[in-house]
Amino acid sequence: MRDRLSPTHRRILTIVLAVLGVGVFQRLSLPLPFLFGPMFACLVAALAGMPLKGLGEFGVAFRTILGVAVGASVTPEVIGRLPQMALSVSLIPIYIAVIACVGVPFFRKVYGFDWATSWYAAMPGGLQDMVIFGTEAGGDVRALSLIHATRVLIIVTLAPLILTHGFGVSLSNPIGAPAASLPLSEMGLMLLAALVGWKGGERIGLFGASILGPMIVTAVLSLAGLIHSRPPAEAILAAQFFIGMGIGVGYVGVTLLELRRIVSAGVLFVVLLAALAALFTELVVMLGLAEPVNGFLAFAPGGQAEMTVLSIIAGADLGFVIVHHLTRILLVITGAPIAARLFRVKDAGPRGPG
Repeated sequence: MRDRLSPTHRRILTIVLAVLGVGVFQRLSLPLPFLFGPMFACLVAALAGMPLKGLGEFGVAFRTILGVAVGASVTPEVIGRLPQMALSVSLIPIYIAVIACVGVPFFRKVYGFDWATSWYAAMPGGLQDMVIFGTEAGGDVRALSLIHATRVLIIVTLAPLILTHGFGVSLSNPIGAPAASLPLSEMGLMLLAALVGWKGGERIGLFGASILGPMIVTAVLSLAGLIHSRPPAEAILAAQFFIGMGIGVGYVGVTLLELRRIVSAGVLFVVLLAALAALFTELVVMLGLAEPVNGFLAFAPGGQAEMTVLSIIAGADLGFVIVHHLTRILLVITGAPIAARLFRVKDAGPRGPG
């Protein structure tokens, strides 16, 4: 069937399934229908062997909305609070070091991956960034894709349950004002910030340009007093839709061997990550550095886009959460070229689990 369908028809099929997923989740009154509906519909279809296909640049474009949402939260008030966050932010390098010390031996010794694959599989960075860096360093691109997709899938699935049942959060916070209530001039500036930040970031080689570029440009506009609100609710719902769909599509073509070995490795590693995240969350809460919900979201090892969505609907301190996630991502990205050089002098080892 896959060979008989053109890329366009495969994309149409993917969108139809994602829309059906939204409908089912809404019908059953399940949480986050625009995120979880497409994610689980596409995941089930992908594992069933259906010929799904992502939307490429069009899908990436919707991630810029979350970059704008984060940038809009960078206000003078948040900047003024940076000294108060310094102690909890200083724990991020320790957090990453502990993850490396646990994760790299786990993938290297237990599952037999080469050094590059083990390092980039362990690092809690963005899915796309870690796959790109890992591939350039000589890692196993398929293994990295599946391990990080599994990490994001499990974190995005469990985090709302932890927030609702563990912290008593309703996840009913408005994601944004309706488009009709926002000034056209501000929405125009947001659109401009999204496009300029994204494409400008790509031109200068900024990793994670679809989120970080718009975030930087919007933050400048916010600090200048030109933007006073997040993107409209409709735009953030659209971003959730395409992010959820992208996570599910990431499992297209998975074989039984990959499910048994690579995906199981990703699942077990998420258990280790969850334990470390819980430890650091408890630490910042006990030290009085953060409220429980903010501490949990700040140290949750999910993707930046997904954590942004959860922070918004949970009514968390978006500035606090994003400062910690940006620190984590920047440290991982900064260390990537150094790690790549180290791997070139190590033995190649087996290229995967078979």
